[in-house]
Amino acid sequence: MNIEENKKRLLELLKTLSFQRREIILASGRRSNFYIDCKQTALTPEGLFLIGNIFLKMIGDIGEKVDGIAGVTLGGDPLVCATSYASFLEKKDLPALIIRKELKGHGTEVYVEGKKNVPEKAKVVILEDVVTTGGSTLKACERVKQEGLEVAYIICLVEREEGGRENVEAAGYRLYPVFQKRDFISDE
Repeated sequence: MNIEENKKRLLELLKTLSFQRREIILASGRRSNFYIDCKQTALTPEGLFLIGNIFLKMIGDIGEKVDGIAGVTLGGDPLVCATSYASFLEKKDLPALIIRKELKGHGTEVYVEGKKNVPEKAKVVILEDVVTTGGSTLKACERVKQEGLEVAYIICLVEREEGGRENVEAAGYRLYPVFQKRDFISDE
């Protein structure tokens, strides 16, 4: 399958497994009449395969040298693992990093797990499932910076077109979505 076929199939899976028309309160605190639970797709074998390959292709197409990929637990876990695995198969070796939402009171007490697998001051790509206002994305960027790493840019599966891209870019970051709200819902 080529990248366009992969994206078409991933969109079909997201629409079938992840998209829901219902009232919901999002992480941003906003109310919405639809929800896209990307984990439902990302936790399937085919979804993992497609996401890993699409994200890796996007990273290659952007063309900027990066040392690793990072995602916020829990939604980002399958995204970074799938992409890291795909990178190994392509001999590109991008280690996966997991960003904690909160510090544990024991163990290593770090926000970013997997740092030993990347160089000091590594440049990483943040992988997100859904970006709404960009609040969670900006917090992830801050956590990565607190751990001495650099954010190269952000790739998300779905950008809800609700100000997230603008907020992320206003903070000085680049955001590259695979899909946008309009891929799921036509103008209402």
